[in-house]
Amino acid sequence: MAKRPPLRSINQAELRNKRVLVRVDLNVPMQEGEVTDRTRLLRVAPTLVRLAERGARVIVLSHLGRPKGVEARYSLRSLQAPLAQALVRDVAFAPDCVGRAAEDAIRVLPVGGVLLLENVRFHDGEEKNDPGFAKQLAALGDVFVSDAFSAAHRAHASTVGLAKYLPAFAGPLMEEEIAALERTVESPTRPLAAIIGGSKISTKLKLLENLLEKVDMLLIGGAMANTFLLAQGVRVGSSLCEPDLVATAQRIMQLAEARNCRILLPNDAVIADKLAAGIPSRLVRIDAVPDHAMILDIGPSSVAQYLQQIQSVRSLVWNGPVGAFEIPPFDQGSVALARGVAEYTSAGHLVSVAGGGDTVALLNQAGVTQDFTYVSTAGGAFLEYLEGESLPGVECLRQNPDENY
Repeated sequence: MAKRPPLRSINQAELRNKRVLVRVDLNVPMQEGEVTDRTRLLRVAPTLVRLAERGARVIVLSHLGRPKGVEARYSLRSLQAPLAQALVRDVAFAPDCVGRAAEDAIRVLPVGGVLLLENVRFHDGEEKNDPGFAKQLAALGDVFVSDAFSAAHRAHASTVGLAKYLPAFAGPLMEEEIAALERTVESPTRPLAAIIGGSKISTKLKLLENLLEKVDMLLIGGAMANTFLLAQGVRVGSSLCEPDLVATAQRIMQLAEARNCRILLPNDAVIADKLAAGIPSRLVRIDAVPDHAMILDIGPSSVAQYLQQIQSVRSLVWNGPVGAFEIPPFDQGSVALARGVAEYTSAGHLVSVAGGGDTVALLNQAGVTQDFTYVSTAGGAFLEYLEGESLPGVECLRQNPDENY
């Protein structure tokens, strides 16, 4: 693969007394108006503080949810106080992201001040990447900084459109994310392995096909593994699977063999009659699943097999849990695997990068998030990068060969 131009870094930008529009991702989980997970707030806080300390007038852009027009429950006003707490400094708020309300709030914003603008998705022009709306946003700033990798797979006005009208730079989080993925996927220390979990081949077909070109070993878990097992003639009972994709699974296994990529599947499973809290469960060999039972987690022998193979690799990328981790005891396989990977990483034997919403939740549950080399808070963007897709919100930040700052 040809080496792509580097990202423009804010280290090379003049920011003092500049109005800096910073696109971040504050799309945090909320319940009854309260933030239930502050991970994204804490992740972006160092960027905003750094910009403020460099003398910028920091103007924060983000979306929240999928509003249909203006909906009070998706107002970013509810994030003003939590963001200020994360920054340990005052944050002002403007009740719109364009127009007079935004202009007035920016006019009184001091050097080093931070202003949060209202949800960009309250305007139709955001998701349409409407040039008129992008120009309205651009009129509020002198410099554009994108630090929202998790929104970089969307060609929206605040992720891509702004880069056409303002000098555009990647924020530190964006740079970290791309560097971690390039280090692990594009130019890894080999051997390279991937753990891919989740429920369906159909949602990760492109991912699997792209990874076959890159990895030396593919460890498959979750309900997705059931379709591969079925393709090998293994009876999977009433487990979630995709019988119409058995031929696809067989083709993937054939491609893997042709490319010298080893595929590992579970050799034992935790089963139950249905997925529910408190339901009786038991451990069986993978070829002994009764017709009425569901495979809901990989068993300890599978965990041991996977970890033994991971010991032989130097780089690992992980997307998707290998069991129904939300409901105990079907979290035990995923948690044990996560802790094993974390142990190898902490010992310096492995570079580990993980991402995707369920994967991050699993690592948090296992208490090992800090022990991985890098954990991405992105969902769709992380997945699309692994699929080999070009991310518009990243490409618009790359340097041109003849570019001067």
